[in-house]
Amino acid sequence: MKVFPRFKFLSRAVVHEENQDEHVLERNMYPVVTKGGLCTSSSLTVWKKSLLMNCKGFTVIDSCGNLVYRVDNYSLHPQELVLMDASGNSLLTMRRHRKLGLVDNWCVYEGDLGNHCTRRTRTCRTRKSPVCCVTKSVNILNGNSNVQAYVYRVASGSDNRRAAFTVEGSYAQRTCKVLDECKKAVAEIKRKETNTKDVSFGVEIFQLVAHPGFDPGFAMALVLVLDQMFS
Repeated sequence: MKVFPRFKFLSRAVVHEENQDEHVLERNMYPVVTKGGLCTSSSLTVWKKSLLMNCKGFTVIDSCGNLVYRVDNYSLHPQELVLMDASGNSLLTMRRHRKLGLVDNWCVYEGDLGNHCTRRTRTCRTRKSPVCCVTKSVNILNGNSNVQAYVYRVASGSDNRRAAFTVEGSYAQRTCKVLDECKKAVAEIKRKETNTKDVSFGVEIFQLVAHPGFDPGFAMALVLVLDQMFS
């Protein structure tokens, strides 16, 4: 069963002819996107800096040193974020939706929505259906201070409020994991290590690891949402 059936594409990073059936089953378990150029390694270096001047954003490179993803924003706390590939093509759009002013909630859409939030009302509307929603954890309600956020599938049925993924740890310290329904880590955010003791990358440059079967593009989308929630 696909966790997010609206993702129609398959990741090239896990395709091997000799084990095609096994990988098809594995790919169906997690959301995947093919528009981004992916290196065979699932380890990405994330730099919280835009390639454009006067912009806030992110620059993401793979272990081969190639630019994979980029994000360019003109606002410190935007209502909408767009994850692009190296060529500037829109892969995923994250849009903020607030409920009762208490819970920070973001919806993830495929591609570019083609419209933006209005400055006067600060509301966003689109005819597209989101592929998932990410909700910030409220400790006073769930009692688990280790949980950062929940990722919900957007589908009809009695289990549509069951979290498909849970983010645990501390994004502010760049030490957190994305866990599936079986509590298995499918992606991790880690501090960037250096071989020189006197050099530290801090939290502006960190590592994003997507385990086999979990698309790095979707993992990066979660990073963008977490950054807005906890920065």
